[in-house]
Amino acid sequence: MCRNIKPLFNFDPPATDEEIHDAALQFVRKLSGTTKPSKRNEAAFKQAVVSIAKCAHELLSSLETSQPPRDREEVAAKARARTAIRFA
Repeated sequence: MCRNIKPLFNFDPPATDEEIHDAALQFVRKLSGTTKPSKRNEAAFKQAVVSIAKCAHELLSSLETSQPPRDREEVAAKARARTAIRFA
């Protein structure tokens, strides 16, 4: 999995539309192998991002869990700690 795509399910507060869009954009970039499409492919690139963001939003809305929501700050702190160890 691409390291830049973060889990978005079961957080309090829930993932925002912007976070879902950013994850979709990163996914399309990974699939296409480019961060910026050519003018010729720009429309297809943008449409793919919109489609994937819509599907991701539907997925996140339909998932269920018995686990309590995770705290964003706690998860971010753990990620920072792992990064500090990794790049120390």
